Amino acid sequence: MVEVLVHFVAPALVGVLIGIASGLLGIGGGTVMVPIFRLAFGMSATMSTATSLFAIIPTSISGAISHVKGKTCIPALGIAAGLGGACLSPVGVWLAQLSPDWLVMLAAAIIIGYSAINMFKKAFKVSRAGQPAAGTDAAASPSTRSSGASEGSRAEARVASATVRISGTGETLADSSATSDSSSATPSLTSSGEPAVAAPTADDSSLSRKQLLQGAAIGLVAGLASGYVGVGGGFIMVPLMLSIIGIPMRKASGTSLIAVMILAIPGVIEQGIIGNINYLAGIAIVIGTIPGAVIGARFVTKVPERTLRLLFGCFLIVAAVMLVLNEVGIFG
Repeated sequence: MVEVLVHFVAPALVGVLIGIASGLLGIGGGTVMVPIFRLAFGMSATMSTATSLFAIIPTSISGAISHVKGKTCIPALGIAAGLGGACLSPVGVWLAQLSPDWLVMLAAAIIIGYSAINMFKKAFKVSRAGQPAAGTDAAASPSTRSSGASEGSRAEARVASATVRISGTGETLADSSATSDSSSATPSLTSSGEPAVAAPTADDSSLSRKQLLQGAAIGLVAGLASGYVGVGGGFIMVPLMLSIIGIPMRKASGTSLIAVMILAIPGVIEQGIIGNINYLAGIAIVIGTIPGAVIGARFVTKVPERTLRLLFGCFLIVAAVMLVLNEVGIFG
C-alpha cells in the first residue's frame, strides 16, 4: 500500500501541480520533473531527462488543446518553432549520452536560471511602464474633457449639416452618414489625450515570414536544450518569443506548448530506442499533469501579465536551485 502511494499516488498529485504550471506558463514541466525524477525516484541523470521528455508530450498536448480552444495561442508560430526544435532534439539526446551526469544537470540549472533572470527583468519593466501611464492619465484629465467637448461640438455640427441637406436626395444623407462613420473610425483619444493606437502584437494574420523564421530559429535552440536536458524548452521559447517576436505573454504560453509537443517527439523516440525511459514513473506523473494542464490553460486569461512573468521566474529559480543543490550533494 505504501509502495503504491509513493510510486503512483504522490507522483500523480505532484503531476497536477506541474500540469497547472505547464498550462499557465507555457512550459512542458520538465524543469520540475527532472529534479523530481532525480531526487525522489533516485534515477540517473540520463534516465531522469529521458523520462521527463517522455512525460512532457502528453502534458503539452493537453495544455495546447485547451489554449487552441481558448484562442490564447498562435498555432502557426508554435508549429514553426516545433518543427525547428524537432530537427535538433535528437542531437541534444546524443550529446547527453556523451556527457557526465553532473554536466547535464549543471547545464539545466544554468539555462533555467538565465531564463528566470530575463523573465524577472521583463516583469519589472511592465511594472515601471504602468506607473507613468497612471500619472499621465490623471494629469491629462482636464484637457481630455475639453478635447472631448470639442469633439462633441464638431460631431453636432456634422449632424446639423446633414439635417440641412436632408431635403435633397437620399444619397446626400447616405454620403453624410458615411463621412460620419469614417470620422468615428479614426483613432479615438485615450484618457491621456493621445490617439489610442493598439499595441503591435503578433497573431496568425499578421505574422510575417521573417517572424516565422525567427520562431523556427528559437525552436532550434529549444530543441537542442530539450534533448540534452530533458525539458520541453518552454523556458527558452517563452522569453525569446516575448522579446524577439513581440507576442504577449498570454499568447506565448500556449504557442510554446504547441512547439513543445512537436519538438519533443524525435528525442523521445531516440531515448526509447536507447532504453533510457522509465515508463511507469512517467505515466504516474502524466496521470496528474494532463488534467492540471487543462486547469492552467483556463486560468491564463484571468491572471495579469506581470503576475504571469513573476510566477514563471519564481518557478524557474526553484527548479535551478534544486538541481544545483542535488549535484553538490546537499540532498544526499
